[in-house]
Amino acid sequence: MYPNPKTQPKVLGPGGFYDKKWFDTFLDASGHDVIDGVTHHIYNLGPGNNPDVVHRVQDPFFLTQITQTFKDVSNAIDKFAPWSGAWVSESGGAYNSGGQLVSYTFAFGFWYLDQLGMTSIYNHKVYCRQALTGGNYALLNTTTFIPNPDYYGALLWHKVMGSKVLSVTHKGSPYLRVYSHCAKKESGISFVFINLSKNTSFEIDLFHDLNLNGGSPSFEFKGHKEREEYHLTPKDGNILSSVVLLNGTPLELSDSLEIPELKPKLVDGLKPISITAYSIAFVTIRDFNAPACS
Repeated sequence: MYPNPKTQPKVLGPGGFYDKKWFDTFLDASGHDVIDGVTHHIYNLGPGNNPDVVHRVQDPFFLTQITQTFKDVSNAIDKFAPWSGAWVSESGGAYNSGGQLVSYTFAFGFWYLDQLGMTSIYNHKVYCRQALTGGNYALLNTTTFIPNPDYYGALLWHKVMGSKVLSVTHKGSPYLRVYSHCAKKESGISFVFINLSKNTSFEIDLFHDLNLNGGSPSFEFKGHKEREEYHLTPKDGNILSSVVLLNGTPLELSDSLEIPELKPKLVDGLKPISITAYSIAFVTIRDFNAPACS
């Protein structure tokens, strides 16, 4: 039916919530080179009518709990289906149509972008958000079809984060989440910083750690070029707002209903990166030369 391998549809499975016995059995029985994408669903925030959803998306310790599932799926693929890739084939965070009064607001970006960063670390190839329209977790307003904040978060991720994942850690507050990839299309690296703290801002300095691994670092950071920064904040500081600001300007459709251009602000490359309370920032450094990105 599909003689050309380039036009053959992908074979995906098994779907549903991860269960070790079921997934191991399924992959072992499916045969060599059959499954292209090993799929599973994520609704780790619980039912949408749970008032704790808004607190869970701000809790770094709760957000981290799901990492074991991503590890387990990745390990199952390594053992039984190394030719395939891990997919989150459905995820709306909170089931039963998403978190009421939460999933279509700025606050949900804490969970969503953290998920994109976390799954990338554990070698997931695809993340399918539930849903474009319909339910509280829709990326578009279900009545007006105006983009909700997570729509712009997804656009920025696609714009600045490349496909190669870098290892990054910090020794500061657990309420500051950080992920890094090679930059999209051009040279350099990109970060996403997620500040879950209501009251604390952070300043991040970049420098050569000469004690890293007992010797000189394998990367090179010059700081001569201006950084490209995209800071997302909620309108009036209210994380339950459905209006998101980019570098202080509300993201709104044009009169002709076009998506606004997502422009960065340019910052002196040698100055610290400032991450305000209750914000998300995408930062690209063009003259940070990491071997993995060459």
